[in-house]
Amino acid sequence: MQQLMDIDRGAPPRYAWRMDSTPAAEAALTFFHRGYSCAQSVLAPFAGQLGITTEQALRFASGFGAGMGRMRGTCGALSSLCMIAGHCHGNTEGTAEGKEHIYKLIRTLAGEFSNEFGSITCSKLLNLPDNVVESARPEERSAEYYAARPCERCIAFCAERAQVLLNHA
Repeated sequence: MQQLMDIDRGAPPRYAWRMDSTPAAEAALTFFHRGYSCAQSVLAPFAGQLGITTEQALRFASGFGAGMGRMRGTCGALSSLCMIAGHCHGNTEGTAEGKEHIYKLIRTLAGEFSNEFGSITCSKLLNLPDNVVESARPEERSAEYYAARPCERCIAFCAERAQVLLNHA
């Protein structure tokens, strides 16, 4: 979080999620309120701790927003949390044991997310019909946009979990 290079920490976010949010959640929500995707908003605040630049984090996470490319699959915020979990506890040797270790952690994180929000799937989180087909073009953001969806809460939740993972890595 030390590397919030292009974020003005003195400016309040346009739409506050909650008053008692953590610094990790606030940093992630600042990115979101500046127009970045859910996935970018979770990964970018931790760029310095991950050993990458903010620009690299934004690029790495850019395709995962809105349930991967706005296809409304797995929540982008959760996808970035999984990337951070992999950075902290991922396997590098390709063994079954190494894979099992990270897969168990990911299942735990996904279970916590699902328990909190009812699903890990973007379309279900947004209560979209099963047969909905959306364009790749994102919607314009407004106060109504933020109020109508759980994205801020999902981002804050994932950012808080990410900070815990990084603190104990």
